[in-house]
Amino acid sequence: MPAFNGKSLTVGLAGLGAVGMAVARRLKSGIPGLELGAVAAREHARAVARLADAGIDAPVVSLAELAERADIVVEAIPAAAFRAVAEPAIAARRILVALSAGALLENSDLIERAAAMGARIIVPTGALLGLDAVRAAAEGEIVSVRMITRKPPAGLEGAPYLVERGISLVGLNTARKVFDGSARDGARGFPANVNVAAALALAGIGPDRTRLEIWADPGIERNTHSIEVEADSARFRMTIENIPSENPRTGRITALSAVACLRGLVAPLRVGS
Repeated sequence: MPAFNGKSLTVGLAGLGAVGMAVARRLKSGIPGLELGAVAAREHARAVARLADAGIDAPVVSLAELAERADIVVEAIPAAAFRAVAEPAIAARRILVALSAGALLENSDLIERAAAMGARIIVPTGALLGLDAVRAAAEGEIVSVRMITRKPPAGLEGAPYLVERGISLVGLNTARKVFDGSARDGARGFPANVNVAAALALAGIGPDRTRLEIWADPGIERNTHSIEVEADSARFRMTIENIPSENPRTGRITALSAVACLRGLVAPLRVGS
């Protein structure tokens, strides 16, 4: 099925970790209207080898060059490299699919730049449910949003917030609350863990009013996110338990959400706001 004027859209993948590799495999399998144009990764030789092992034929280029080879740039790279992916994509007026929603909070000037350039930034639903309901409620008045995240200790160990405070989760045998504050501070302190909280904040009442708790829980095997929303249109509570990917910080559903987002850009029917 053609995407625009009979021409398929090319996708550039920034990052070839658990999420990027899963998206690359789906594109290889075939999504009508989309084709993989190029990949960029921090370790060039390793990326070339991973693509070859998977039988995926795509050039590996620099982060700066990626936007030149793609209509859509999917950012699935550590937050520290976010601007290196986002700035060229916005300058080239591309569609930027940003999985590092927390990094977007720290680089919010890029939203204004995208508006000025005519680019688009799309944050997929990721590992969180209910964003459509939150976005709809935000058209009215939202009173409060609270999110509680529980992860196995291995999925949180080494987060900057914990390192700065000398907190180790090794050997933890009971659930421990390790953070209680705003979504903005949580995304800053746990950049590899709570992109879901940043996405929730962007969909609703902002990162400073969205409250976040993070728990390290050795009694669970799945990354669990619960949200509670009070609005003038509805009151709702939702919980999702995500199976971790090969990277314990990321759920398997994150990559699938990116694929669903890409498919929605070219599909004749889109379900959800």
